[in-house]
Order: sequence, then structure tokens, then C-alpha cells
Amino acid sequence: MEIDLSQFSQVFFEESLEGLASMESELLKLEVNEPDDESINTIFRAAHSIKGGSATFGFTQVADYTHLLETLLDEIRDGRRQMTTDHQDMLLLSVDLLRNMIDALMRKVDFADPLLAQLETRFTAALAQNSSESEEEQSATESSSGESPPQNTTWIIDFQPGIDILRCGNDPSLMFNELRLLGELEVTLVDSTLPDFSDMDPEACYLNWQLALVTDKPLEQIKEVFEWVEDECTINYHQETDAPVKEQAEEAGTPANTEASPSTEVIAKPKAVTPAKTPEGGSIRVSIEKIDLLINMVGELVITQAMLGQIGQQDTIDEESLLSMKQGLEQLASHTRDLQESVMQIRMLPISFAFNRFPRLVRDIGQQLGKQVELILKGEDTELDKTVMEKIVDPMVHLVRNSLDHGLETPEVRVSKGKPEQGSITLNAFHQGGNIIIEIIDDGAGLDTQLIHKKAIDKGLVTEDEELSEDAIHQLIFKAGFSTAEAVSDLSGRGVGMDVVRRNIHELNGTIELKSTKDKGSRFTIRLPLTLAILDGQLVRVGQHTYVVPLVSIHESLQVEEQRINRISENHELVRLREEYLPVVKVFQEFGHDADFQEIRDGLVMVVDSNNEKIGLLVDELLSQQQVVIKSLEDNYSKVPGVSGATILGDGTVALIIDISGLVTLAGIANMKEHAA
Repeated sequence: MEIDLSQFSQVFFEESLEGLASMESELLKLEVNEPDDESINTIFRAAHSIKGGSATFGFTQVADYTHLLETLLDEIRDGRRQMTTDHQDMLLLSVDLLRNMIDALMRKVDFADPLLAQLETRFTAALAQNSSESEEEQSATESSSGESPPQNTTWIIDFQPGIDILRCGNDPSLMFNELRLLGELEVTLVDSTLPDFSDMDPEACYLNWQLALVTDKPLEQIKEVFEWVEDECTINYHQETDAPVKEQAEEAGTPANTEASPSTEVIAKPKAVTPAKTPEGGSIRVSIEKIDLLINMVGELVITQAMLGQIGQQDTIDEESLLSMKQGLEQLASHTRDLQESVMQIRMLPISFAFNRFPRLVRDIGQQLGKQVELILKGEDTELDKTVMEKIVDPMVHLVRNSLDHGLETPEVRVSKGKPEQGSITLNAFHQGGNIIIEIIDDGAGLDTQLIHKKAIDKGLVTEDEELSEDAIHQLIFKAGFSTAEAVSDLSGRGVGMDVVRRNIHELNGTIELKSTKDKGSRFTIRLPLTLAILDGQLVRVGQHTYVVPLVSIHESLQVEEQRINRISENHELVRLREEYLPVVKVFQEFGHDADFQEIRDGLVMVVDSNNEKIGLLVDELLSQQQVVIKSLEDNYSKVPGVSGATILGDGTVALIIDISGLVTLAGIANMKEHAA
């Protein structure tokens, strides 16, 4: 029976990405001069698992390259080679390269990167560096001891696969082909365990094999063929005429005895054990506890539905039945809320999945800039919706790079300011109310308000006579095209980055705040909803239409007196609120509705936040506040300017969710405040 391995390839991709994340984490915390044995073993096992899996699925390019990594790591963990900084750099580059190779496999495109050939050359040279010395030492040892080169040995292998081995995409015939590369192989089928035909499961494996391999290779090399599946199988090794020697697990890093006598046990290499980490795309690993809770909730719903169904079958509804129905509906509402929370928990992942990429980023950029940096991670167990986490990573990368490039000083400058040579960047996450707060804090130079103000004037972002508070000057770094860098580099200077950060965060219905003190450091605070699937919203009426405004963006709602309204053009008006002028968007005008109130003095102005600036929305009436389930318009219809999505209300009608930033752009009032005077 042929197995289509492609159906299992996604599992391989996910596990390989997890292994690479584990490798990178261990490499970053590795002390090169005194490497920890367990860290080296973890890195080796991850590389070995990727090699074995890629060979099984026929990804020869990945398998060949990881074989080089595995060989180098094997020599390091056996003490035959000393770990060096160059080895660490090569392995970190290999993690990046393998990620790109796996990404190409996932997208089913050819992989071509000159870095592959460069690293292959470096690994080959590193492996060959001491090979001649090793051969001379081995020759001298053999000469002095009178030992001869290894002779062919016949190994008998009793191979008993687990019944589910085929379901996992592991094909025994591929392993046999690998053994044939080591020597002469004879395969004997053992079918005594076959059940009756009527009891057979076509996807189960009922067969065992006895293998006779004549080879001059050591037993450890033979066992590498089966290491990918050893958790699922029973495998016994013994030399011909010897008593069987059952494979046993060894302590991590203990070398195996490859020249076993009939009474000597052969010790297996450690099995690949990597922490479960979820890659950014594709799937989520969910704990059994969460699934069990979800099943229990569904069971409660079924019971409540059965109770309501019995009431519905009654010919007449009396007072007692109405009371039972009311109780049933209350239970249904309670169970629905519980089910909603349980389902949302399934999508929740610890933010460590996002934080884990920053140690490498900080290390590489710190070395590039000649800065000493300590990265401090806090609140790594704080949970966040998977979709939100994926979309917040890029803004966080921009902010961390900004702190490294503009914030932290070089060691010499820090010492001259009385600071320690090593600067620090802290990533902190915690829950606050119904939101998650992410902080990026550095102890660097802080923002130079005079320099920022001067640059903003030079670029025409503000006028020379415009008076700005310190906080207002700080907000100028979020303007498009603004940069304080003197020269363009691959890190900064193009004026692209901070405005994108703010826009991306606002697209997540979040906000970003900045606090900075000169020579003390800066703190960026990002506030995000826990999920993008459900929104706390304020329902408003415009004519005969109902809209939803995100509750997190609303400051207040008020009726405006005539004397506080300034008209600056035919379609644009400003409202003076506590010595501040706010542009007003007439929602009915932008969406083409017939409204009850077309003048600001008659309607209701809702003050909302748009890109850290206050804007007024003219509506007819405030309705209720409620949580709404967001439905994408782009997936079901098309993108509509000024609208971020839609929802279905309790009465079955559809309400559109207002995109405040998009509505402001649609109204063309971005620069109206400049004309307030």
C-alpha cells in the first residue's frame, strides 16, 4: 500500500519551525567558552529531527544541508571539537536559511539563495579542519595497538512498527532503502500478527520485519535510520549468533558502545524532545483541557435546547410553561456566553510566541551598531489572540529597532553620561481590563525635543510660530516622512516606520502612547483588544441606518451650541471644545443618507480618537452599547471606504462598523485644525 506523504507534510513544516525556534533560543543563550551539554544536545536533536523528516518526505536539499549541521554538532557534543564563536554564527545563519528553505517548500517554489552555497563551504571547511589530524591520530593508535580497520559485521534487527506508524506518514520501505546505503540488506517479512481480513484497518500496520544487515558501519549510524520513529516502534539489535540486545534510552550526551559483546547492552542516542511551539500560520495546538471544557459547554447547550424543545411541542402554553421557557432562555444566554469565552480561549496564545524572535534581533543589531544591549522579557505568559499577535509583531519590530538605533547610546557615550556600558530594552505585557498592554522600554538617550521640532519645521510638518507642548512634539515622530537620522542606512533614515507603526496599531483598534525623558529613556505603550473577532461597540443611528463605533475610540458625546461652531468652508466645520478646535465629520454626508439632523447644532456630536487626534462625528441618536461579532466585508463583499466591517444585530439587521481613520480620510479633513485660527 502506497502512502501519500504530502498529506502529512504540513505537520513536518510546523514541527521543523518549532525545532528551528528551539535551536535559535538555545544558541542565543549558549556560553561559547563553556557550552552547556544539554543545550548542545537540544540543538543537535532539533537538527537531527529536521534531517530525518526532510529525508522521509524527499526534501533532499534540506536533508543534505542539515546533515552538515548535525555532523558538526555531533563532534562538539562528543568532545571531538571545541565550540567557537564562528560555529555559533554559522548555526544562527543556518537557522535563518532553513526557515527560508522550509518557507519555499510550503509555498511550493524553488529555493535559490547564494547563502546556501556559502554556508555549505564554511561547514565543509570547518569539518575538514581537524580531519587530517584525526586520521593521523587514529592511524597511530591502530599501529600502536595492533588493531585493524573495522570489519564487516552482520547485524540482525527485529523491527516491530507501531500500529499507527503509517498514519504518521512514516513508510518502513524508505527506512530499508536508507539501510541499503550502509551495506548489504536482507529483509524478511513477519506476518504472523495479521488479523482476519474482516478485522483489518487499511491504515494500520500489522507487519513486522527481521532485517539482516552486513556492514562495516558502527551501530550508532545504523540506529540513526530509525531515530525518527523510535518512539512509535520496538527495535532490537544483535550481532549474528549473539543474544538480542534491546535498545534503551541513555542519559543525554552519553556516548553509545558500538562494539557490544553478547552480554553488553547497546545504548540508544537521546530522543528528540522539543518544546511545543506554534508557528505563526497554519494551525494552533490546543490543550485537551480547553477541548474538554468546550465539549462540556456544548453538552449544556444540548440539554437546554432539549428543554426548550419540549416546551415548544406543547399544544398550549400556560403560565408555568412560560416561566420554564424564560428560565431556559436565561440558561441559553448564559451557556452561549460561556461557549463564546471558551471558543475565544482556543485562539489565545502566550505572547512569548511573539517575544521569542527579539533576542536574535537585538543580538544581531547590537553587534552591527557596536552597542551592548540586554533584552529583558516580562509577562511572557500573558495571552493574546493569535490573529492580533501575528499583526502586532511588525510594529513591535519597528519600535525595538528604533530603540536600538536611535535610543540606546554606544558604550563610550553611556559611560560619559554616568550610565553602565550595557543598555537595556524591556518588553513587558500584561492585561488591563479587556485589553492587553505591551510596553517597549529603553534606558537610552530619550527624545531630543529641540532636534525633533527643528526637523519637523525643516520638513514643513509644522510652522516656526506654532507653539507645541513637549508631548505634541514627541507625537511628531509618528508623522509620515519624519526622521531624525542624519544618513540613510539599512536600519533607519528613510522616514518610513513610525507612521506605519501607528497606522497598523490603529487598524487593530488599538492605540499607542509615548513617554520620553531626555537621557533617561523612552517608553512606548501599545493598548490592544484581546481579540479582533469581537468588538465592544456603541450603536448609533444616522437616519434610518444603524452604525457601530468602537467603544475604545470614544471620548464623549455632547450637543453643541451655535456660538461654538466655526465654519471654514462650505462642507467643513470646526467645534470649539475646552479651548480646542475639533473637525466634525457629518456621517450622513459621507455615506449619502437622509439624516434627521443635518446641522451640528441640532444633532449629537460624538468625540472620538483618530490617530491620536480628536474628531467629532455628527449622528442623530445614541443607541445601546453591546459586544458585536465582526464580519469582514472584504471577504463577503468588497472594501468600503470608511467601514472596517459589519455585524448582525439581535433583530437580524446588518450594522456597519465605522473605520474612524478611513472616514476622516474620506471626508478630507486631516489638516482642518491648521485653519482653525
